This record gives sequence, structure tokens and C-alpha cells, in this order.
Amino acid sequence: MPQLQPPAEDSFHHGKSGKSELVSSRYAVKIGDIDVMIISDGVLPLPNEMLGYNADPAHLADWVSDMFLPTDTFDWPLNAVVVHSGDQIILLDAGLGMDPDLHLPRAGQLLKRLDAADIDLGSVTDIVLTHLHMDHIGGLVVPGVKEKLRPDLKIHVAAAEVRFWQAPDFSHVHMPEGFPDALRATAKKFLADYGDHLTLFDDMKEIAPGVTARRTGGHTPGHCVIRVASGADALTFAGDAVFAVGFEQPEWFNGFEHDPEEAVRVRVELLKELASTGELLVATHLPFPSLGRVAVTADAFRWVPVFWDY
Repeated sequence: MPQLQPPAEDSFHHGKSGKSELVSSRYAVKIGDIDVMIISDGVLPLPNEMLGYNADPAHLADWVSDMFLPTDTFDWPLNAVVVHSGDQIILLDAGLGMDPDLHLPRAGQLLKRLDAADIDLGSVTDIVLTHLHMDHIGGLVVPGVKEKLRPDLKIHVAAAEVRFWQAPDFSHVHMPEGFPDALRATAKKFLADYGDHLTLFDDMKEIAPGVTARRTGGHTPGHCVIRVASGADALTFAGDAVFAVGFEQPEWFNGFEHDPEEAVRVRVELLKELASTGELLVATHLPFPSLGRVAVTADAFRWVPVFWDY
């Protein structure tokens, strides 16, 4: 089993004191010889119906009540991951960034929290993007960020994802007003700004020793998950393939899924796989620090968070 402890000092530094933050926004774990740090990008308030817009409203209300969540809107967590494998420092997704038109001031915290963890943007050798939704790439289009990144930076993304955003189809999503336009605009700007940094792959790509990206599709056509494996330990960063409600109700459609039926198939297969291996799971919208495992219960699944180990 992975050792839930901070990485060695020569990998991730202890970071700045962070006295302005009462609760830590980062959490470290060792996966064999690979160092992994989960960093919170903040929270994203969204209507509860986004969790399962095809669900019976009463059933959804019961789930929300059972989880002691607000009845109308609650804060979706936003998580990104930094992986140190060999001489590569790899950022998995880049947070929301800034979009003042959507009034989301509690999200887009990744850049300052990377700084608080003493992770210099210029030290990042690779970025892997699970997909090109705004809350996964927005941090890269914040003014001044590109200039801080190294000129030989590689950004890994599935080729199918790039093709999709040339003319994205929003006919099957169920998003609040303003989000489709913001998503289109952010993806367009990202592709224009970083086209010369993109390294595309079809179905699978080894990013670094023990770090592999695999296209799943579903949520978006090029959505991918990233697996970190070393020795007997493994961790999968599932991006948006799994949401908090998706363990008990994997068949519920999330409002951001462009192909909801395929997303359900992907979710079920991934949860079966993770339940079988017993490896760690991290996902963008699971409660920080997001680390846990998947168990099978009756005809559904169960989320088993790890015990924090300080």
C-alpha cells in the first residue's frame, strides 16, 4: 500500500508557512518512488441538478439530504495534481484560472497555491490535460502565466480532444447559462496560445516512468485519465470520469458530459477496474484531498476516503 506521508525534501519542498490559510490546500503521498501532491484549486458553486439531471428529482434530493449538502447549490471541489517522476515534474490539469463574467471568486486558486508549495511554474516539464474544459485549462490562460513556463514545456492531450474543440457539440449537456460560451472561448484561447507546445496522443501515452495517460472518452471525446504506478503502488487521477454522486448512482448524467451515455459506460468500467485493483483514486471534483479507494456494494460502488496521515 502507498505510504501516506510527505515526499522527501529534495522533491517537494515544505513550502511557505501559509499562515493566511487555516486549512492546508495541498496533500502529499508517495506512490512507490514517485512523489504526488494534490492541490486544491478552490471550489465551484453549481446547482445540485447538475449532479444528475436525468435522475428523479426526489431521488436526487434524497441523496443530497443524506450527504448533508445544501438543497439547491453546493461547492464542487476542484483538484489538480503535481507528479515528480525522475527528473520530470508533471502538472495534471491547470485549474479554472480567472473568468470574472461567471462570478466564481473562490475557484482559480491553483497558481498561488503552487507558489505556496514552492513549485515554480518554470520547473514544470510536462502538463497532462484530462480534457479542455475551462476548469482544467483556465490557469494556463491567465495573463503572465505562459511567460513563466519553460520554452520546452510539453502539454499532453488526446488528439480526439483537440479535434472536438474545433467545433464542439453542446447539444447533450445541461449547463447553467453562460458556461457553454465560456468553455468555448477558453478552449479557443488555450489552443491559440499553446498550439506549439501540444504533444498529441491517440489512446495511450507514457508521460514519464510510471506515469501513463489513457483516453477514455465519454465526458468529452478526448477525456483521459492518468495512472501513476511504482513498485506495488498505484494511483489514478480520473479527471471528470467520476463525481461524488457517481459511486452510488453511476448512471446519473452529469451536466457537463457531452456524451452522457458513453460517460456512464466509462464511469462504470473505471470504477470496476479500480475496485478490482484496490489502487488509490483522485478525481477533480471529489472532496479535497480526494484520495480514496473504490469498493463494490450490492449493485453499485462505495467511496472509501483514506485516513489523513500527518
